[in-house]
Amino acid sequence: MPGSFFIYTVMLRVGITGGIGSGKSTVARIFGTLGIPVYFADEETRKLMNTDAAIRAQLVEYFGQDAYIDGALNRPFIASQVFNDPEKLARLNAITHPPTIEHAGKWMLQFEEAAVPFTLKEAALIFESGSVKDLDFVIGVYSPVALRIKRIMDRDHLSAEEARQRMDRQMDEDIKMKLCDVVLVNDEVQPLIPQVLDLYTLLKNKKPAT
Repeated sequence: MPGSFFIYTVMLRVGITGGIGSGKSTVARIFGTLGIPVYFADEETRKLMNTDAAIRAQLVEYFGQDAYIDGALNRPFIASQVFNDPEKLARLNAITHPPTIEHAGKWMLQFEEAAVPFTLKEAALIFESGSVKDLDFVIGVYSPVALRIKRIMDRDHLSAEEARQRMDRQMDEDIKMKLCDVVLVNDEVQPLIPQVLDLYTLLKNKKPAT
């Protein structure tokens, strides 16, 4: 059961989330430079899709043999299948989210005896996946819509319409930010690093939920 790994933890478990193009990975990397271990959920999910036999079997059963090519995940094929199909996307998430949450839990436990004040999990779907219940504190990263669209276009070589379509498939950003314990503003106007440093100071002295 997700959350079962955290019953007796003594280290603070922090999540960081935000919509596509918000810059949550950038914020996570800044924490990483401060010595905080960071779990990048999307990267780890992709690894598990290639290495976890149960995930592989379920993906092949649902999406067909084209889900893998020469033993490796066929990411373009999977992406094409779920792009405009909410049902298939929901099924993909149902296959991949539980093992990723479990994997993240085990990953966090390895730092229980380490000399670090907290661990950080970077994930776009902290609330949607239900993994929020395994965390003590959640950071939201907010960026204006126009800036997010520009970042997505530049990073993924997409049109503005394609970028907006990706954004529209996610939880409303205003709702997501209201669910977070604190929100950092990444608008390229307010300096980001001082915000992270202030939050780091707060979190390193914060105790986990009991």
